[in-house]
Amino acid sequence: MTKLTLISDNRCFEGHQRYYSHESSATNTSMTFSIYLPDRAIAGQSCPAILYLSGLTCSPDNVTHKAHYQEMCSEFGVIFIAPDTSPKGDDVADDERFFVGQGASYYVDAKLKPWTEHYQMRSYIIDELYDLIRDQFPTNSIGVMGHSMGGHGALLLGFKYPSKFVSVSAIAPVCVASDSEWGQAAFEAYFGEDKNSWQEHDATYAIQKAGKQYPLLLIDQGEADEHLAAGNLRPEQLHKVCRQIEQPLTLRYHAGFDHSYYFIQSVMADHIHHHLKAADMAGSR
Repeated sequence: MTKLTLISDNRCFEGHQRYYSHESSATNTSMTFSIYLPDRAIAGQSCPAILYLSGLTCSPDNVTHKAHYQEMCSEFGVIFIAPDTSPKGDDVADDERFFVGQGASYYVDAKLKPWTEHYQMRSYIIDELYDLIRDQFPTNSIGVMGHSMGGHGALLLGFKYPSKFVSVSAIAPVCVASDSEWGQAAFEAYFGEDKNSWQEHDATYAIQKAGKQYPLLLIDQGEADEHLAAGNLRPEQLHKVCRQIEQPLTLRYHAGFDHSYYFIQSVMADHIHHHLKAADMAGSR
């Protein structure tokens, strides 16, 4: 069993907000994650969980400190987990471009040096952290969600590994990474110049290949999002693919909202309800 080191433990509403670190065999680094445990989970009662994947340049701190999910998770008995966005440290490959270096893993396994030694985030999330959560915390189901690059990760991993998740949602996700300025730079670094090979690691292509997997997919997008205007998100392409494969999708555009955590705060309750409903349908509660 993976040894967890408790970094901090703070009472928050009717539960505990904790941070843990552990040594990862997938990334060959120490990894940190935050986890909110409602009192019923502390008491050993099995609870639905949400795995939240953060966006570019973020750490577990951003969503933990800014998204204000704890009160609702306390009320409904939801475990909320936020891993780091990439391996980090002095010995980990980095890049001056914020959309390529540390904090910009896209939740994929890199194939080229110097990235391949540590940037194995698909393996970390799916093969290591997932089992760690199941083994060491009282979860009866896991849904996956994310923001921006983390929205890409949630869509990609949710549809590549549907047996692991009961639900998927995303906030302002990078839907077609291989067609975005950010994703193209990262994918060239991680996988090389063969653009055809990038599709294997692209969220919308993964959804198209997997076909319908969930009763409903929830996406929220701010209309004043500067990255939407720059063409780095492409929710219209995701919408098109979901129509083709008959994957039910609720895609909501919100006037006046940008890409920030103020937007995440504003829609977080709906996403928690989305995952709770899926957990209920799966008979997890």
